[in-house]
Amino acid sequence: MSKKQLDKVVPDIYAMLEKLSEGEPLPLTEEALDETLASMKEAILHWATPRERDSNFTLRMSNIGKPSRQLWYEQQDEDSRSDVDGPTQIKFLYGHILEEIALMLVRMSGHTVTDEQKEVKVDGITGHMDCKINGQVVDVKTASKFAFNKFKNGTLISDDPFGYLGQIAGYETAEGTSGGGFLVVNKESGELCMYIPEDLDKPNIETKIVKLRDDLKLDKPPELCYNPIPEGKKGNMILPKGCSWCKYKFDCHKNANDGEGLRTFKYSNGYKYFTEVKSEPNVDEIL
Repeated sequence: MSKKQLDKVVPDIYAMLEKLSEGEPLPLTEEALDETLASMKEAILHWATPRERDSNFTLRMSNIGKPSRQLWYEQQDEDSRSDVDGPTQIKFLYGHILEEIALMLVRMSGHTVTDEQKEVKVDGITGHMDCKINGQVVDVKTASKFAFNKFKNGTLISDDPFGYLGQIAGYETAEGTSGGGFLVVNKESGELCMYIPEDLDKPNIETKIVKLRDDLKLDKPPELCYNPIPEGKKGNMILPKGCSWCKYKFDCHKNANDGEGLRTFKYSNGYKYFTEVKSEPNVDEIL
């Protein structure tokens, strides 16, 4: 098979699946099915097996893309390594299964999947990458419609609170590659996309690791991850999206509103967290 490019993966999968409507069976062999079922079994067993809890914060490939200040607070927070609730555990489970289905479709469409869950290391930091497709590092994600659109529309660079770009940069640095991306499944619609970020959109991960280690040694939290942004034209300021989902936002911005802390208002499309209120919003405040 000639070498295929990542940007052909999703169109090739769609073209293959659409042949079902024309009465043509999919190229699913017993061997390929067994491979997928074995991977699903391994994923379920891994999900169902408790890991030994580590009371000490550690940098991992999965978190090195996050901002220093967020990781600083996480390092201080012993509860951050405690219980995961039931609904979240279920999300983890079907996320793992959907990822295996996505890789099955990649193989069926004629592309090559290798190096699944390969352990890699950069400057002493360890991680396990999802796979390589056609020789390039690919991180497989399942996402809501909102998160999916950040990959589909290429806007992840401006809204990456989980540090996905840093994560894939770490895997690529370990493997000596640079043309990888994200294969993303929209959990609501079944839509797929392959997001291949530009090299300049990915951080120099070795430089970032050095800075992270220095910042985590500080007695006080490092600089803000994101600066507040205007809400309307009356002087009000709110947290940007990158902060809204962070569990440490109230501690991080405890000096907002002249020391009162964040003020939370409920809008029709969700909560907004105000760092400065010049004009009272005409919606309910959550106290």
